[in-house]
Amino acid sequence: MNTTAQTMTQKTNITAQHNPAILQGLSSQIEMTETPLFENKRFPLQIIPLNGKINAAKWIEDNKQHIQDHLHQYGAILLRGFDLKDEGDFRDAANQFIPTLAKYMEGATPRTDLGKGTYTSTEFPKELSIAQHNELSYITQWPMKIAFCCLVAAKEGGATPIADVRQVYDFIDKDIRDKFERLGWMLIRNFGNGLGPSWQKSFNTNNIKDVKDYCQKAQIDLEIINEQQIRTKQIRPAIRHHIETNEKVWFNHAAFWHPSSLCPIIRKELVSQFGEEALTYNTLYGDGSVIEDEVIAHINEAYDKATVSFPWQKGDLLLMDNMLISHGRAPFEGDRRVLVSMGDPVKSV
Repeated sequence: MNTTAQTMTQKTNITAQHNPAILQGLSSQIEMTETPLFENKRFPLQIIPLNGKINAAKWIEDNKQHIQDHLHQYGAILLRGFDLKDEGDFRDAANQFIPTLAKYMEGATPRTDLGKGTYTSTEFPKELSIAQHNELSYITQWPMKIAFCCLVAAKEGGATPIADVRQVYDFIDKDIRDKFERLGWMLIRNFGNGLGPSWQKSFNTNNIKDVKDYCQKAQIDLEIINEQQIRTKQIRPAIRHHIETNEKVWFNHAAFWHPSSLCPIIRKELVSQFGEEALTYNTLYGDGSVIEDEVIAHINEAYDKATVSFPWQKGDLLLMDNMLISHGRAPFEGDRRVLVSMGDPVKSV
């Protein structure tokens, strides 16, 4: 084990030694280790104060370049054992990590807005799992950064599994990648059918004119069915280049919202009642042709190969590059309180 001490300063670009390296917390000179959480995986990078508590927001403020460099390499950084006790502590830390917080536009899952860019994580029933996805990959200005914090760890389960979508891209067969790269993917959403969020909730407005204006700017085809029901259609690239590193990443919700991802019994019932064209969510190739179930199964296998999972501990703070790392949620028992902030939207599409 390498115990070489290094002193961190704002002006010094540190090449961390991950075997593990022992670093000095700039603000308080508290010794800290940083090493990958899993020996056989390169992410997430775990940073732990060794001999005392340190304020998470202050540490992030003092080490922004260090964090950014490691985000590009690892995609995710887990701060564990910092002095982070409540919602206010998380908000302070998130605001340092994400200077420009984003509003949750085109939202698809239930969550509570706690104000100032802080939300609860998705409020799906605890017995359900949530598949891997990059936050808001389907909008034109998605958040580049996302932060999760655990204030109450579940009695059992409740992990937030994460996957490196550079690896997901590598694990997908070239023929499938090439087809998606050529055609892109299409997302069709139906609002107001009682099975998902209303358009008012998703677009943060009660004025349909605001929705029309937003859709025009966001390259979304809008069909107004009646006062409460609308249908949207948008075509997006399935593979993107990371804005800063230029690496190819698998960045889409094509598998997440494909009908084959539904429980087979539920899928059959919904299709029999509404037809696939009226499902709350549906994904197709960008030319409107059907994505084969076996292709989605292969993509989900690629996600599985690239996924790691660890149990939350109270006070954990997970900092992620949203273009490099996808996330999900495992079922759980007992209480669980995980908060999230997102932001630093891309500057171009």
